Amino acid sequence: MAEHDPDPRLVPSLGSLIRAQFQAQGFSFLHRQPVSSLLAGRRASRIRGRGLAFEELRGYRPGDDVRQIDWRASARTGRTQTRVFTEERDRPILLVVDLTAATYFGSRHATKASVIAETAALASWLGLKFGDRVGAIVFDDHGLEEHRPQRSRGAVMRVLGAIASRAAALPGARPRPSDPGPLNAALRQAEIIVGHDWLVLIIADFQAWTQPAAQAVGRLARHNDIIAVPVSDPLDRALPPAPWRGLATADGTRVAVLDPARSGLGAHVEAEHQRRSTAFRLGGIQLETPVLSIGTEEDAAPQLRRMLGGAAAPKLSGGRR
Repeated sequence: MAEHDPDPRLVPSLGSLIRAQFQAQGFSFLHRQPVSSLLAGRRASRIRGRGLAFEELRGYRPGDDVRQIDWRASARTGRTQTRVFTEERDRPILLVVDLTAATYFGSRHATKASVIAETAALASWLGLKFGDRVGAIVFDDHGLEEHRPQRSRGAVMRVLGAIASRAAALPGARPRPSDPGPLNAALRQAEIIVGHDWLVLIIADFQAWTQPAAQAVGRLARHNDIIAVPVSDPLDRALPPAPWRGLATADGTRVAVLDPARSGLGAHVEAEHQRRSTAFRLGGIQLETPVLSIGTEEDAAPQLRRMLGGAAAPKLSGGRR
């Protein structure tokens, strides 16, 4: 890492997102999964993968390719039967990437913004590897930018560049609470551009998750595969035991001791996290939308490998990570 680059655990740089391609191994967002994967058993899409997919058997017609005649079926039915194949198309992938000010927070290994960006990079490189078109809606508190899916390394680099650019502004952004507006706007834009049989990955803080967001995801899920990737920090899930000690004034002349149990704040934080988790889980069951909850305790790649039933972390040459 160059001296002028930020620590990628705090602010993801374009270089760190490019290097993520070497970690994009051992798991997949495709519907064919190991039985231990959280995506196992998902409904099959008619356009997944690429190549030729068997469609049906039907009676032979003049002009049909004689190489596709099914002689066993012909003998069984007494009529010449031919196999019909359809060409499978590539699958467009749309990443909805949250880089609002609320994501610039982390109490353990990394910030939520870093884990979100890494997850988006991994999904981009995997999509390119499997020959799919990759696009993104990258948003922050000030707006969004749209990148229509394309099948090229240049398209992936543009998506990663947009993510790195928005992430670079986070350290100087004014802290603000989670606002449902940016996520809702990004999902509305996704509804405009997404057709049928797309894969939409929503990688976000999700503390701004509201009923309008759930309704938008429901509409998208009618004709597409949706995967929600909520990224949280341990302090989002539960507050540490009391007491807390901290400076009550900027000059450090007074020390405050806070008791979350006495104020009810600790119980409220934990209850809110459980409420959101339940909403994701139940919504996922109803809409066939898998929820891959990951945290800031470690990098995104090993967490995704564990959930998606992949292999252990790949061994890289030269002993480097």
